[in-house]
Amino acid sequence: MPRQTRRPTSGRRATLPSQTPESGEPFAAPDWVTYLYSVTRSAKKPTLGRVPPGLPGGTTPKLIPGGRSLWLAVSQVPLDRYGPGPLEASLRDLDWVSQVAVSHEAVVEHFARSRAAAVVPMKLFTMFSSEDRAVAEMQARREQIDDVLARVAGCEEWGVRVMRRPARASASAPEPQARTGAAFLAARKQHRDAARASIEMAAGAAVSVFDELSPIAKDARQRRDAPAGTAAPLLDAAFLVPSARRAKFRVAARRAAKACAEAGAEMTLTGPWPAYNFVQPPGERA
Repeated sequence: MPRQTRRPTSGRRATLPSQTPESGEPFAAPDWVTYLYSVTRSAKKPTLGRVPPGLPGGTTPKLIPGGRSLWLAVSQVPLDRYGPGPLEASLRDLDWVSQVAVSHEAVVEHFARSRAAAVVPMKLFTMFSSEDRAVAEMQARREQIDDVLARVAGCEEWGVRVMRRPARASASAPEPQARTGAAFLAARKQHRDAARASIEMAAGAAVSVFDELSPIAKDARQRRDAPAGTAAPLLDAAFLVPSARRAKFRVAARRAAKACAEAGAEMTLTGPWPAYNFVQPPGERA
């Protein structure tokens, strides 16, 4: 199911929450919209105990029924901060975007921790004009949601990134000084060949990481969208790992990290996370 940012539907007034998150007094702001964090399938209503505060300026997250064991985690957020105009300006503030992303993910992770529930995380800034509109949209997409739930239920996402370790000059073994032009050219070629071999070894280690970890996972996807101007990783991958295979996956990851280090690369493992990168069907971008 696509994780899309939705603008409030024109011609519909947003449902106003009854209290501010800070003071408990009625809202003075005229327009609020419904922010959707995630959709959870659970036979019982998931717990809201110790739920994180949610987005800055918004109400405390709550759950609304979406029909047939679905629960939508939502907050009300003000249009003067999250409407199209203010939001477009705020997106240039990377610190603010990071703060919002952390707040969003904390709520999703709260519900994903339940073993009795399966969670479909929504993309950052998924908003609707009202709670009724959010429920109606999820009901209209119920077939897609069920497909996602079947894909991610009982699983968690792990991220793996492999970078080539920067070459460090050795002070104890200085490059020999060539005495002739031919010797100089030979030394240059030897240096280039060694550098090329080092790059190929690190790249091969990255390929091996993906090949070794993929069979343990239910699904595995590589990301190839490194920001412009940054060093592209040798591997940037997400693995959808059944919770029952977590220990096996981590053991294999430690072994792969060691092999990377021996090949002149550095591997980073992160997780477990909600299955953000597996919401879309295979072959489609998240």
